[in-house]
Amino acid sequence: MSFRFVLPALLLAVSLPGHAQAPVPPAPNGIPLPADYRNWRVIAVSQRTDNNTLRVITGNDIAVEAARAGRTNPWPEGAVLGKVVWKLDKDPLWQPAIVPGEVVHIEFMARDSKKYAATGNWGYSRWLGASLKPHGKDAGFAQECFGCHTVAKGKDYVFTRPAPMP
Repeated sequence: MSFRFVLPALLLAVSLPGHAQAPVPPAPNGIPLPADYRNWRVIAVSQRTDNNTLRVITGNDIAVEAARAGRTNPWPEGAVLGKVVWKLDKDPLWQPAIVPGEVVHIEFMARDSKKYAATGNWGYSRWLGASLKPHGKDAGFAQECFGCHTVAKGKDYVFTRPAPMP
């Protein structure tokens, strides 16, 4: 798949303000949904073929500056990475184009080596679907996230490879 088809749709989807909605509860570990995440800049995009999802990985200013400067191993303190995940859909006006469909979830990783030392210096949070229901029954859900991320220990527990920007 070519990014020339997907990236404009992703940028549009992430940059448009959402509809006003009720306050979103924090994740079970107390991490709040970043209020301004819809305005964050893109660091990378990815597609998972195992579950047919499209992802845009964004970051707060600290994360974006680090990604563009190649300072991602380790990521700096205060970096927050966000991921919006959609089911794949086809553009009804241009069938070869893959575009974001239904929202699956959004998730965040916040770098704080003091607060999150037990989970590789990252705090994890996730909200499900367009209704933004917090994921997990209790704060222990972060161990589920960390368990998956341990295979990326050599990359500071981060799977994302920042997209080259010409």
